[in-house]
Amino acid sequence: MLRIGSVVMGVADMERAAAFWTAALGYVPREEMTDDWVVLVPAQGAGPQLSLGLSETPVQDHPRVHLDLYAGDAADQAAEVERLLALGATRVDWELYPDDADFVVLADPEGNRFCVIDTAHG
Repeated sequence: MLRIGSVVMGVADMERAAAFWTAALGYVPREEMTDDWVVLVPAQGAGPQLSLGLSETPVQDHPRVHLDLYAGDAADQAAEVERLLALGATRVDWELYPDDADFVVLADPEGNRFCVIDTAHG
């Protein structure tokens, strides 16, 4: 039986991307980062890996695959969004928000989009 081992994200600046995602998720490199690859793992306990690979592919405005980061409720979501913005993320002015969205779309310093989800939302 197969299982997901790692989510892989393309980046143009390995050091910048690794710095953002380690701070954002509390992850650490599994082994020493190279010029074109790093696997990040949870510093505390088990969880999904995030692998960053050097890429020249342009960032997509509407990516087919992205990360959903879960927050406990609306207050936690708002606090996490502000923390991520302080780390270098940017808000995405996304035209596809539903009227009662439970998610906020952000982009990491590389432009890769991800969502912060209010998991207590209706």
